[in-house]
Amino acid sequence: MYRLSNKILSWIPQEDIEEKALEQIKNISEMPFIFNHIAVMPDCHLGKGATVGSCIPTSGAIIPAAVEETMLLVCNSTSIAGIKM
Repeated sequence: MYRLSNKILSWIPQEDIEEKALEQIKNISEMPFIFNHIAVMPDCHLGKGATVGSCIPTSGAIIPAAVEETMLLVCNSTSIAGIKM
């Protein structure tokens, strides 16, 4: 594991993260409601508003762009009560 800052932990070295995704990660990590730290996964890449392949814990806030990306992945890969999403 790599510590990119006091608010960013990564499973890959910083030089392996695409430049725009790293910029996005750094911007998100500076938000005042980030809880503890952001975790960056090996498959991270630039997303619309939030970096795909990151875990962004918050305290007292929800980041819609981060939730939307996750819900799209979950809904496309699972079935709820027998209904394919």
